[in-house]
Amino acid sequence: MLKRFLSRFRRDDSGATSIEYGMILALMFLVILGALQAFGGTGSGIFNNAMDAVRGAMGG
Repeated sequence: MLKRFLSRFRRDDSGATSIEYGMILALMFLVILGALQAFGGTGSGIFNNAMDAVRGAMGG
């Protein structure tokens, strides 16, 4: 019984697709994280400049 189960388990490759999708998702996450770290400082500088302009326009 155990031999038959292990034999079927070895032949079953239906979980391979979900593992591949998981690896693709992890790679996409790492790319996005790297981009945010690389360009994060620039984005906050632009935001700070815009907020300063809004404060100046409001007289504050």
